[in-house]
Amino acid sequence: MIPKSHPRYESLMKREKIIEGFKKGIVAYAGLIAHGRGETFDYLIGERSEDFALEAEEAAVAKMLLAKNAVISVNGNVTALAAKEVIELADSVGAKIEVNLFYRSEDRIRKIVEEFKTLGKDILGANPDAIIPNLEHSRALCTKEGIYSADVVLVPLEDGDRTKALRDMGKFVITIDLNPLSRTAQTAHITIVDELTRAVKNMIKMAQNMNIDEARNILKWYDNHAILAKSLEHINRRLENLSRQLQSSSGLKT
Repeated sequence: MIPKSHPRYESLMKREKIIEGFKKGIVAYAGLIAHGRGETFDYLIGERSEDFALEAEEAAVAKMLLAKNAVISVNGNVTALAAKEVIELADSVGAKIEVNLFYRSEDRIRKIVEEFKTLGKDILGANPDAIIPNLEHSRALCTKEGIYSADVVLVPLEDGDRTKALRDMGKFVITIDLNPLSRTAQTAHITIVDELTRAVKNMIKMAQNMNIDEARNILKWYDNHAILAKSLEHINRRLENLSRQLQSSSGLKT
């Protein structure tokens, strides 16, 4: 039992969700590693949603509200961490949900579909009937109703190859990625440099209070390169400040 008084209670509870997802057969072995890598970048950011993240989240909601066929792509980690919240976000912006896995197996697909079904949501992806062009591997499998015909795709915790392949198809790609240096972050049209559950909760609130005119205006001014630059500048400032504090406490000159 992790006490709520623990200074990193929220982070440790997310870790427990990933472990539980692994035990249930939803999260892959590699998903455990990926989550740990994300935690590292969250440390660097400061474990909170910064202004650059909120700006990207607002733009993402705006784009999904304006989409003709928005789809949220989910994998094992997303399911374990935020299935309930993803459903709420999808309902808020009128998006479909489709499962797509890097380490695909029919058993994991079935378990993820069932996990969403227990929460009252039928999702796509169990019976793929289309292929993303120029993408080797089973990641290319998708559905005509969902990802294949989507104009906007939200791909949280994604791999860079599929992000690029989706862009090459002419789709508008949004990602949630704590690592601003990843290929996914660098390739997406909108990159949310924030932790998944924080980002989705923020986006749900934004969707509930945004109208179409506001959405159009938000997108007029959005610049993803500027967002990525701000995120890196933020990390750099935090590291410099922490370094100065340590040097000061040790008596070393800066």
